[in-house]
Amino acid sequence: MLRIPAVFYIASNNSVLVSFTLKIRVMKREVKVSFYLKKSETKQDGKCPVMARLSVGNLSVITFSAKVTVPISLWASGRAAGKSLAAIEINRQLDEIRASALSHYQELSSIKESVTAEEVKSLLLGMASGQETLLSYFRAHNENYDKRIGVNRKKSSANSYRLSLSHLTGFLKAKYKLSDIPFTALDRSFIEKFDLYLRTECGLSPGTILLLTSRLCTITSHAIAEGMINCNPFMGYEPKRPARQQKYLTREELNKLMTTPLINPKHYLIRDLFLFSCHTGISYIDMCKLTDSDISVEEGTVWIKTHREKNGNKYEIPLLELPLNILERYKGVASMGRLLPMYDNAEINRQLKQIATTCGIDRRLTFHVARHSDFSFCLIMNDLQVNYFS
Repeated sequence: MLRIPAVFYIASNNSVLVSFTLKIRVMKREVKVSFYLKKSETKQDGKCPVMARLSVGNLSVITFSAKVTVPISLWASGRAAGKSLAAIEINRQLDEIRASALSHYQELSSIKESVTAEEVKSLLLGMASGQETLLSYFRAHNENYDKRIGVNRKKSSANSYRLSLSHLTGFLKAKYKLSDIPFTALDRSFIEKFDLYLRTECGLSPGTILLLTSRLCTITSHAIAEGMINCNPFMGYEPKRPARQQKYLTREELNKLMTTPLINPKHYLIRDLFLFSCHTGISYIDMCKLTDSDISVEEGTVWIKTHREKNGNKYEIPLLELPLNILERYKGVASMGRLLPMYDNAEINRQLKQIATTCGIDRRLTFHVARHSDFSFCLIMNDLQVNYFS
């Protein structure tokens, strides 16, 4: 319902101000946007700055500069009077501010139940002045993150931030028809709706959803630290975590893996790489960068001594018979002094799937499974390695 009355009231400087008020009812709350002259700051040329007064309901009211100046002689009933080009341009700017404010209120009210005049103002002025909003802040974060790849950040982590931003952008467009929102629009309800969107419409696994929402949580933490928002919208949010699965092989499964003849010659190398990781606990990325310089011998024991790629921590691992035999088998095969000829991780996992089928291992086998071993697993390895190279 629209009403366009003229409103008279007394300003703090006792001058009578006349404003033009446009009212619209949205979700049972009355939103008012009106304009008046700030005569206390009249300039020598007779122009006054125009102020906007925005109210949501009866309690939430805020004023701000409309960034427009008007000659006092042109002002009447909250608008520029007359049909001059100057009056038409001034009224166009005021109408644009009014329409934008009402539009932003409707957008915010579609996301959250309670919207304040301050939130509408933040979005209105933020869009106009370049102040950071959620997606623009997220993009800036990712750009800065990319610059640090290879220095103190990983490419894989950067990719996960980009993926999270992409899904968040799609969520806003699909659910709210928005291109961006202010940080103040974030609340627990928004986070839970984003979670549901990823789970149902995108069909993502719990592990992927946990990763994407954790990236958004990191972004909001940065925003809180910079004073953009005062409370954490993730407070009380508990994402569904993937069901825990047994990651290490059983004795029976390991026996099948080590004794079953393989069909594809390539699978023998893949199996050796997997078993090397099983027996040393070294991850895929760290195996890729092992070189002759990482090997040392102390009192007859061969050691691998180097640093983890993930965090730079130093580690030292003594090599027993099976990993030593694997290193000897592929000595000189890899280029650039590397100890092992490594395939791409995705290719290794594809081949491990075929190896598991050949060996009758009825579960998903990935290279990451290899290093999730415990002491009893190592004992199994020591028991089974005797005949592996016979």
